[in-house]
Amino acid sequence: MKKIIYKTQGVCSQFIELEADDEGRVTFANVIGGCNGNLKGICSLIKGMRLEEVHNRLKGIRCGSKMTSCPDQIALAIEDMERQNLVAQIKEQQSMA
Repeated sequence: MKKIIYKTQGVCSQFIELEADDEGRVTFANVIGGCNGNLKGICSLIKGMRLEEVHNRLKGIRCGSKMTSCPDQIALAIEDMERQNLVAQIKEQQSMA
């Protein structure tokens, strides 16, 4: 299971909570702050989706004149989650060697 609490930047929301199962499917998504109804809708829609698909669909979406958006921040949270998971795997392999 993968899990992250991501501190957003450049948007109205403050944090993104994401969890994914071992198959890379979103099991939980929550955005704290921001446009409550829209973000609840996005979180509901991405539940059960593969992380890669969520990332590909949301990456690069902008909010008005901002260079990012809450959906783009979800994509960045997924990138950070994958980086953390990769680092953990490397550390685990090194400890076994």
